[in-house]
Amino acid sequence: MPDLIPLPVLFGNPERVSPGISPDGTQLAWIAPHEGVLNVWLAPVSRQDGVDLAAARVMTDDTDRGIRQFDWAHDGRHLLYIQDTGGDENWRLHDVDIQTMEHRDLTPFDGVQTQLIAMERKLPNEILVGLNRDNPQLHDVYRLDLASGELTKELDNPGFAGWVADPQLQVRAAIAPQPDGGFVLMVRDGEQDGGTGGAAAAGESEASPAAADAGGPAGWRPLLTVPGEDAGGTNFVDFSGDGQSLLMTSSVGAQTARLTRVDIATGAVEVLAEDPVADVGGVRTDPDTREPQIVSVVKSRAEYIVLDPSVADDLAAIRDLNHGDPIFLSADDDDSVWLVGFTVDDGPIPYYAYDRATKTAQFLFEQRPELSRYELAAMEPFSFTARDGVTVHGYLTFPAGAERSGLPAVLNVHGGPWARDMWGWNPEAQWLANRGYLCIQVNFRGSTGYGKQFLNAGDREWGAAMQDDLSDAVAHAVSQGWADPARVAIYGGSYGGYAALAGATFTPDLYCCAVDIVGPSNLITLIKSVPPYWAPMIAQFHRRVGNPDTEEEFLWSRSPLSRAEDIRIPLLIAQGANDPRVKQAESEQIVAALQKAGIPHDYMLFPDEGHGFAKPENRLRFYAAADQFLARYLGGRAADPEPAQ
Repeated sequence: MPDLIPLPVLFGNPERVSPGISPDGTQLAWIAPHEGVLNVWLAPVSRQDGVDLAAARVMTDDTDRGIRQFDWAHDGRHLLYIQDTGGDENWRLHDVDIQTMEHRDLTPFDGVQTQLIAMERKLPNEILVGLNRDNPQLHDVYRLDLASGELTKELDNPGFAGWVADPQLQVRAAIAPQPDGGFVLMVRDGEQDGGTGGAAAAGESEASPAAADAGGPAGWRPLLTVPGEDAGGTNFVDFSGDGQSLLMTSSVGAQTARLTRVDIATGAVEVLAEDPVADVGGVRTDPDTREPQIVSVVKSRAEYIVLDPSVADDLAAIRDLNHGDPIFLSADDDDSVWLVGFTVDDGPIPYYAYDRATKTAQFLFEQRPELSRYELAAMEPFSFTARDGVTVHGYLTFPAGAERSGLPAVLNVHGGPWARDMWGWNPEAQWLANRGYLCIQVNFRGSTGYGKQFLNAGDREWGAAMQDDLSDAVAHAVSQGWADPARVAIYGGSYGGYAALAGATFTPDLYCCAVDIVGPSNLITLIKSVPPYWAPMIAQFHRRVGNPDTEEEFLWSRSPLSRAEDIRIPLLIAQGANDPRVKQAESEQIVAALQKAGIPHDYMLFPDEGHGFAKPENRLRFYAAADQFLARYLGGRAADPEPAQ
């Protein structure tokens, strides 16, 4: 067997990650630890010599949860990042001046969530942000003056669930939710149309459907209706350079999400790219014209469609750099240098600065170089036929060097559930395979990327057909001889945590143990306690899961808590005390039921976490416990436990 990979190598802080190039292309920022906490670093970078790591300096001063994402302001002087408190997801926007090292909290409001709406390089000192200061359910639009830090409200929210700004940094499109879970695309022709008019009174989050029927709030008009069956496959990319059309991906009128251009004046739709079996995902646009250049669709692996012939050679040169699937990260303002990463299944993610003039690239760094010391496993696509004839896809990661017969297995269920597993670097898959387990990942119905029919097949199927797909995946692995039916665990976070609880309650004989991370146990309390700013889109939850006001009995029947007395296997449950999505009560309810029934379980409550583990010490504490838990019940390997303090 390969050497045991230490948990900090897999789940500790990365060495360097998420590089971003400055607008003038002379400096590189990235996220890396400083005194054990992730912060933003900065160093010079050149086309000839790459990044000067010896000159790197830390730019931010977070000492708690770490910074997990940042962006350059278009002025090239300010680095922007968001941070919450204890995982509560009430994000604040911060910045640091790279010349003076001045740090500012730009949205210093307690209990308020900041959303970054738009930045524009032609207006480098202005940023549009959304703040739910006046109504917790709705984000109004504010203009932030980056030089002074002054915030000016531009638009009151009449019930919209999202905003899209044009190249002049004017909000010109918005999403008006509808009762069927769909929405109406609302547009206006200029800033003068609407102003702050049309503002709803506090709490009127249901105003938008009626407003759309009547022509919309003052200055707004309905342009395009997206039915509930297409809402999950519709996303906005950008306005065109002239502001006269809008790029979007949508499955309206098709089975899969296509890249389309919508004329703002007429609503006419032009199809620019499509695939018959997979949704269009990523879209890279020209920063000047905003015309689409490269489109990606993800099947077993990512595939790329070139729409702009001028970048065909660039894509070919980039693909020659590495066997993995390229990720386009950022570019300088003149679009001459592209930052590219590669997701690979058997090694750390490498990052490059690609020079378009010379068609060459400078290697920058890897996110976890220590991984190269260990033998990692390949991630292999697979598919099977579910009990009702539906083809379901997923990925298998076998232990490196092991016989593919009678293996202990872990069914690792993705969250969302309106998301999907993809090929590439996955620390949990590598951890499980390294410990001797077959890791099974399933894109069950309700997962994204496979078209609207497959996505919508998950509607109202929590604990039913969605769970059946998971059970059928286990049956397939057993029938192929890969998995030992007596040693299968179910594991997951968020929706995956729900699936783990559902597996332990609805099919208690299929699994020998279960691991639930921030998973809901009661669908009634889950939906009734969603964050207030999810209220405009609550109709989507009612459509896809159920309505607790009218379908309480149905939702209770799909809740693992309703069958807690059927649990016969040990569980490991982990919960963040500040989780705004899946409240602590979701875990407390199932733990109380387990205690009452005398079922073996371990419960880990993290008082300084939310929906997952941001702090490395908490992350490592959880994975150390899971390492021991799975070894106890599956018989695999585990790292030596830390000595008691």
